[in-house]
Amino acid sequence: MRFTAVLFLAVLLAGCGGGSMTKLLKNPDPEYKLRMAEQFFVKKKYSKAQVVYEDVMPYFKTGKEFENIYYKYAYCAYYQLDYFNAENLFKTFLEIFPNSSRAEEVDYMRAYSFYKQSPKPTLDQTNTIKAMGMMQTFINMHPGSERNKEANEIIDICRQKLETKDHQSAQLYYDLGQFRAAGVSFTTLLENYPESQKADEYKLMVIKSYYRYAQLSVEEKQVERYEKVIDECNEFVDRFPESKLKKEAEDFLKQSQTNIKNLSNEQIKTSA
Repeated sequence: MRFTAVLFLAVLLAGCGGGSMTKLLKNPDPEYKLRMAEQFFVKKKYSKAQVVYEDVMPYFKTGKEFENIYYKYAYCAYYQLDYFNAENLFKTFLEIFPNSSRAEEVDYMRAYSFYKQSPKPTLDQTNTIKAMGMMQTFINMHPGSERNKEANEIIDICRQKLETKDHQSAQLYYDLGQFRAAGVSFTTLLENYPESQKADEYKLMVIKSYYRYAQLSVEEKQVERYEKVIDECNEFVDRFPESKLKKEAEDFLKQSQTNIKNLSNEQIKTSA
């Protein structure tokens, strides 16, 4: 925290009003400095408020004002989009003031700060997974909270982001021609997100992947691998009888059956 405040102070003193900030911080009256910090906060000058709040904290650490100071100090980081430090400050607030009337709000904001660190689907999703866990913990700890509706919505958003990342990974295998790996990945995707609106699309990609894998296999393995495609096609029809993709799955079924028949005829001719 001290490093952050020093960094902000350096920026402030380098810009306009640096002299006035220096004068304020040198003022020996902590009550006056606290009033100025409150004014900065109200005026949304969060970088200045943050520096002054940290400066006066030692004077009020045992007083009734400390909870309010630390509360706004944490929000200064949040409002400056410094979600990493905001999460840590919200966490520390809960440790210092576990019985605060603001505890539920701050607990939610801690989880929300993790969510705000969740990157786009192509990047590492560690923070997304943590945000989901923390939001679920919040719901479990505060079952009657009005914030639970939003917490559940955020969990759904995070889950969708994870699904998107897994989908992109499976599709990449297919696009690179690694069809067996694609078949396995799309199967795992379907198992992990069985209620997805794209579930029938994922199943069709399983079929396509294994069909291409069978096509490119050595002849001795093709019958076995087309039979795998047939099994997947039958599962598709059973699971998604109303899907718009059903006809495409049935086409792969018929083609696989035809291919097996042709392969069997070839084997008979060869052995004759």
